[in-house]
Amino acid sequence: MELPPFVADLLARAGVLRPPAPAAEEDAAAFRSPLVPTDSVAGRSLVIVIAIMTFLAALAAGAALLVSQASVEWRAEASSEASVQVRPTPGRDIDADLATAAELLRKTPGVREAQVYTKAESESLLSPWLGEGLDLSELPTPRMIVVKLDPKQRPDLLVLRAELTEAVPNAVLDDHRLFLERLGDMARAAVAVSTMIFVLILGAMGIAVASATRAAVATNREIVEVLHIVGAADTFIAREFQRRFLALGFRGALIGGGAAIGFLFLARALTHHWRATAGGEQMEAMFGDFSIGVDGVVTILLLAGGIALLTGFLSQAIVFRYLRRLG
Repeated sequence: MELPPFVADLLARAGVLRPPAPAAEEDAAAFRSPLVPTDSVAGRSLVIVIAIMTFLAALAAGAALLVSQASVEWRAEASSEASVQVRPTPGRDIDADLATAAELLRKTPGVREAQVYTKAESESLLSPWLGEGLDLSELPTPRMIVVKLDPKQRPDLLVLRAELTEAVPNAVLDDHRLFLERLGDMARAAVAVSTMIFVLILGAMGIAVASATRAAVATNREIVEVLHIVGAADTFIAREFQRRFLALGFRGALIGGGAAIGFLFLARALTHHWRATAGGEQMEAMFGDFSIGVDGVVTILLLAGGIALLTGFLSQAIVFRYLRRLG
């Protein structure tokens, strides 16, 4: 019985049959098609699924990268400042205490600047909690001194705190350590959540690829079994599936990765446009200016390539497992 040209070509490429004669080469080429076609409805659906999963995975990775970078900036900015709170105490002149504390701070090596807040400026710091328009003149409002620290020559804050307490007993030095710890915890939590989402997306994509591979094997079951029975190497059959699914994976991953890069650049442009609004300021404080830089673009492209390779690897592993069951 004469084999169909498609099957005969597969057997010839597998080394089971001799290649067709040169005269018949053009006729056989008209019937050649891959074992797993890439332009089928199932193939296009898998490309769409991989593109969506890559897009979401890239956004999760980008969010983790942005929060991590913003966290470094937050902590660097917060650690470059300290504050001194001078509380009003009966029997003491608060203005004299402020002047003494400021003079001591300015003489300390590693302190670049000590700015004394006026009474109105100190009271305005309470507005977010107490509201606007309140008369705080009767309240014992503390006065603030903002201290700029030299990052290259930081002062010994423990010694400075002791000297400040000795000179002005009602002054309290705050080095923002608790605030920095909370910032770090929040950043680590955000990165952990993004990582968990990233892993879940990869898991869902792996399940989709595995289902598509099993469906392709089931669709071509007769051809696969014929190739296996007549002696085609398992590596050849698995490579045919791997090549086609790798092409599908690359197509979907490049679409999803490119869309994620475009989305982040669009978000950066919108952030610059909304920077003057309160919402824009909060978004910029949380994620920075959405600038992922060259490293971020390279990371997303590497992620897309990894997803494509993972697609090919999963398809090959599933086909090998199916062929082993055939014996």
